Amino acid sequence: INHIVHNGGLYKRPFNEAFEETPMLVAVLTYVGYGVLTLFGYLRDFMRQWKIEKCQNATEREEQKDFVPLYQDFENFYNRNLYMRIRDSWNRPICSVPGAKVDMMERVSHDYNWTFTYTGRVIKDIINMGSYNYLGFAQKAGACQEAAAKVLSQYGAGVCSTRQEMGNLDKHEELEKLVARFLGVESAMAYGMGFATNSMNIPALVGKGCLILSDELNHASLVLGARLSGATIRIFKHNNMQSLEKLLKDAIVHGQPRTRRPWKKILILVEGIYSMEGSIVRLPEVIALKKKYKSYLYLDEAHSIGALGPSGRGVVEYFGLSPEDVDVMMGTFTKSFGAAGGYIGGKKELIDYLRTYSHSAAYATSMSPPVVEQIITSVKCIMGEDGTTIGRARVQQLAENTRYFRRRLKEMGFIIYGNEDSPVVPLMLYMPAKIGAFGREMLKRNIGVVVVGFPATPIIESRARFCLSAAHTKEMLDTALKEINEVGDLLQLKYSRRRLVPLLDRPFDETTYEETED
Repeated sequence: INHIVHNGGLYKRPFNEAFEETPMLVAVLTYVGYGVLTLFGYLRDFMRQWKIEKCQNATEREEQKDFVPLYQDFENFYNRNLYMRIRDSWNRPICSVPGAKVDMMERVSHDYNWTFTYTGRVIKDIINMGSYNYLGFAQKAGACQEAAAKVLSQYGAGVCSTRQEMGNLDKHEELEKLVARFLGVESAMAYGMGFATNSMNIPALVGKGCLILSDELNHASLVLGARLSGATIRIFKHNNMQSLEKLLKDAIVHGQPRTRRPWKKILILVEGIYSMEGSIVRLPEVIALKKKYKSYLYLDEAHSIGALGPSGRGVVEYFGLSPEDVDVMMGTFTKSFGAAGGYIGGKKELIDYLRTYSHSAAYATSMSPPVVEQIITSVKCIMGEDGTTIGRARVQQLAENTRYFRRRLKEMGFIIYGNEDSPVVPLMLYMPAKIGAFGREMLKRNIGVVVVGFPATPIIESRARFCLSAAHTKEMLDTALKEINEVGDLLQLKYSRRRLVPLLDRPFDETTYEETED
């Protein structure tokens, strides 16, 4: 049963998002699988210790044996005994543009994935179901490529200075004005790295005496930025508004620990699309709570900008909301725009403050001019300012591809997480042996996929993550679906019993709250 939310008029459109419960037998077998792997891991460590098996992992020299280990014991154990078995599923070398199809260098391992050897052969025309190329702007021909090449010949590849010194180009100014217009905000600032946009700017906005309320599934860049800020961090359950409201009430009623003084600021951190769950933030409810309790909202639109909304303006447009209701609008250029870097948009006072106090602005080298031009050209294409309707057509094509692909996978019997409009499509694998097997079998059939396991996901929720693109044709999607169906039958991955558990109806457990202080 799909869960459609209207919630007292907050939603102007149906919000269809549901998660299917893990079958009990599958959960038990997954734990048993990890248990067997762990037992064999300890056995192999014993054999390595007594020189029965060759030890290939990095170890301390004899004179350092009494030192504190550089790595935590379990991390090291997991890497050499579990991750190493399926290491060939990651870091595969691509030797082409990450478009709808890619070319991949073939490699083999003769020592169970400890080392790899390149055969010299290139695997051609692999259907790319893993890159964040949502609107298909990662291409080697077309208006974006021509504009970037022209700017490269005029400005060169690097700037060799920060924005505050000799690295502020007219192209940077043009980009920021364009991004502000695209987002519908007063001002915007661009940064050279998406991860650093979060991790370096959150500490500039909050500090000691402030409270951060963070979704439990927020990206590592948001988590790092929150930790670096020195603010108190409290976690609310993923997309659970009852959990968020309880934390807001408690924060206002009780104030800071020990002193009971009011918090200087309360900042809510959320993402537009969660890149592992495929879920979309319940933004109308978050904004309603933010206004009710007089807090601030920081929205990370890394995966949603360009990919959601009738004209690609992200999750704010998707819900028909005003950009003024979001205090800090953050996003990246690395996905829908086929470039690199990130941005922050908002009121002019906010951006002027960040220009002075943000570490990314003060210490990081300016964005490369060809990269800036790639973003300018792609944004103008999306907005229709290039005189064509190509951009809007790509946004619509992505939406059609997303709904079609998700519907077909569900019909086949796979457990699929997330929102029906999210171009991030997680297909649940669960068992550790099936992580590597799925990736290898798909590659044999010329389909490139991303498989994800612990620690990026909970230990029993391993998955394959498909990222759809406007560049995918229906023929490509049908080919991929046919092969996924075959591999699903081969590996027995069709776990679905159509028992969907709506996110709002998940059991609410106060013990999930965490509090981090100085």
